[in-house]
Parts: sequence; C-alpha cells; structure tokens
Amino acid sequence: MQDRGFHIITFGCQMNVHDSQWLARAFTARGLAESTLEEARVIVVNTCSVREKPEQKVMSTLGRIRQLRAGESDLLVAVTGCVAQQLGTEFFEREPLVRLVAGSDGIASAPAAIERLLEDPTLRLSLLDFSSHYIEREAGAQGPCGPMAHVNIMQGCDNFCAYCIVPFTRGRQKSRLSDAILSECRQRLAQGAREICLLGQNVNAFGRDSHGDGLSFAQLLRQVAALPGLERLRFVTPHPKDMDAEDVAAFADLPQLCPRLHLPLQAGSDAVLKRMGRRYDSADFLRLVEALRAARPDLALSTDLIVGFPGESEADFQATLDMVRACGFMSSFSFCYSDRPGTRASRFLDKIAPEVQQDRLLRLQALQDELGQAWLAARVGGTTTLLLEGKSPKPGSPDTDGARLTSWQGRDPYGVPVHVLLPEQAGLEGHMIAVNIVEAKKHSLLAEAVGETW
Repeated sequence: MQDRGFHIITFGCQMNVHDSQWLARAFTARGLAESTLEEARVIVVNTCSVREKPEQKVMSTLGRIRQLRAGESDLLVAVTGCVAQQLGTEFFEREPLVRLVAGSDGIASAPAAIERLLEDPTLRLSLLDFSSHYIEREAGAQGPCGPMAHVNIMQGCDNFCAYCIVPFTRGRQKSRLSDAILSECRQRLAQGAREICLLGQNVNAFGRDSHGDGLSFAQLLRQVAALPGLERLRFVTPHPKDMDAEDVAAFADLPQLCPRLHLPLQAGSDAVLKRMGRRYDSADFLRLVEALRAARPDLALSTDLIVGFPGESEADFQATLDMVRACGFMSSFSFCYSDRPGTRASRFLDKIAPEVQQDRLLRLQALQDELGQAWLAARVGGTTTLLLEGKSPKPGSPDTDGARLTSWQGRDPYGVPVHVLLPEQAGLEGHMIAVNIVEAKKHSLLAEAVGETW
C-alpha cells in the first residue's frame, strides 16, 4: 500500500468529473500521489444519484473494494457527492471501511478532512451541511491542466422538477462571484487551456439568486470570451425556460462560443412537461430552437429525454418522437424514468410498466441513432478545426515516405471526437489544426490534416 496514495472512482455527470479532478489536484498539492485501486491508501467514491439504481451501484463498488482490499485496516474510504448527501451517515453503519461522507457542499472541505483522518485512524467524519453561499475551493496543484478546462459558476438548483433529486442532493442555487470565476479562467488559460466550459446545474440562471453580484449569464459569457488566449467557450447545462434573448444573441455575437448547445427537452408532450414541472411547452421549446438557429445557423443541438414518465401514454411518447425530429438533435442522453426519493413524481401512482418503458426507449434511441448518423455523414467533405487532446486508441500507419503516423484525437467546435493521422512527435496536445473530414463513424469522424498546420 502507498502510504500517501489516492484513487478516485467517479460516477455521473460532468460536474462530478470536475469535482473529482479538483479533488485530485488538491490531494496532490497536499503531498498525496495518484495510485491504483489496488495500492492506494485513500479511495474516494464520488457518487451520482440522477440515473437508475445509484445506491446499489455505490454499495456494489464499496463491496468490491472490501473484497479487493480485505484485511487492510488502515485503508481510508470516502464517499462523496449526491448519494453521500442522500444517505449521509447511514454509510457508516452499512460499510465499515467508510470513514468520510461528504455531500455536495462538503467536498470543498474533503481534502482537509482526509488529512485529519490519516492522522487519526479512529476518527469518522461527515460533511453534510448545505452552505448558504458558494464555497470557494483551495486552488490545488499548479501546472498544466490540459487543453480543455471546466470552471464551476454555480451550485444547486431552485427548479424542483417533479422527477429530479438535484435540489435535495446539491442544494438550492448559489451563484459564484464573477471575479472568482474570471480569476480561475485566467489561471486555467495560463496553465495551457485553450477551451473553457462553464458548469452549473442551471447555468443560465447564473446571477438570478441572492448570492450573485449583479452580473447576468450573458454578461459573464462576454467577459470570459474576451480573455486573452481563449479559443473556444462552451457551457452546460441550461434550462430552456431561463434562456433569454441575451443568451441567444451571444451565439451570434461571440465567435469563441462554440456552435453546440445541450438543451434538455425531457419530453415532447405538453401534458407530460406540465406534470414534470418544466414550465415550458413544446411550442415554447420550438420557438427557442428557431431563435437559436437564426442566431447561429450551424448550431448543433443535443438534449436529455426521459421516457415512461408516470402517466405517459403512447400518444405522449409519439409527441416526443415528433419533437426529436422537429429539433433535429445530433445526439441525446435518454433513459427510462425511475423514482428518486423525496421527489413529487415518486408519489405519482400511474407508473409505466418497465417493459413498456424499455420498448419506448429502444424506439427513441433508434430514431436518435438515425438522426445522429445522418448529421455526422453530412459533415464528410467539409473542413473544420480540431483542438488536439492526445493520442487516440486507433492504430497509426506509415505515410507515403515510410515515416510513422500516429492517430490523434481532437474535438471539433461541435464537440465531436475526430481522429486524424499526424507525424509521430511530442508536444501536439493543445494545438489547433485544420482538417478535412473524410469519413463518418457511428459516434465520431475521421479526418486528414490540411497541410502541415501543426
């Protein structure tokens, strides 16, 4: 066992991935070293409660750790994130290895708590209180951060959609102060980032709660876009009801803002949207899509969809299929409805049979595959710019002169993974290169470099 080694297991959304990356930097700054699951003394399970059976997945993971590390009494296991917030100190009773439980706001204090627990092996700690304001986190380790950086701008959500557990596990909405956001963005750019993605549960409601400092989301976008060195800007996840004319205009006015937006629809039926508490109808959503595409004609949309919501009829489901076609989503995250404790929908009695849910999900996903593949196929023959992320798992090949070419993966402005053969050399990560798209795969593209643009 590495006495100061740590290993992080991450479930769920990009917010959780970002939290885990921050934890890793903070641990490294405190002298801990990233290690394997088999060797680390500190193991963090960062949890998500949005998808189906989250509790079972976490307990299964903890059981696997117990079997793998049987008999190691000084092992320190922490559970963080949404399921930690949901179950709290119950983890101490159900799994003896767990010595730290940290909820969504408690993650900020987790590195210091881990240090304390390493010093006192008899101690157990819980960090479960919600803060009244956005908690700034310690800067963590300095140095390169990769070509794409995520920056939190808010925490929590005030919407209380009928199916959603986020307000209960991540708390009420708390906007971060704009100076702190801009300072972190500058730091990430100085560390080598070329692209920044702004994160929040309801990102375009930034500044509308009492914790903001008067800056609107659209104003924040413009200030971040103006930072020297920034090539690309993205944000996730907006709520359709909160996207105003200023937000839409940003897609026309800011060349740094990528032509890709993840816009959660959830359902196409007005009756289902009303029961979900989404506070828009299908006509509102279509008007928003029309306005966005008027501002940015090449805008690619992705979405979230729930099938089999309580009371959903076949006609309701057909309305969802119709909306997916009308919006022309290039991709979507879709899943069957399942109860989340404490939500209004968990008390609805008219649940849909699992076999009906699964049938509808498969039909929806077949339609989305068709739309997504058509969108990718339409890209073939075009030219785009890639931000290189690193070498891809695809094999390389010798070029015409016998030199070795290596397959690299980058992202285009739409966020699609693109694979391209380049000379085998170091230092290409973070470079922007021009490519011609030559082939569409199921979820990615193949390209050829345009000249020696690297």
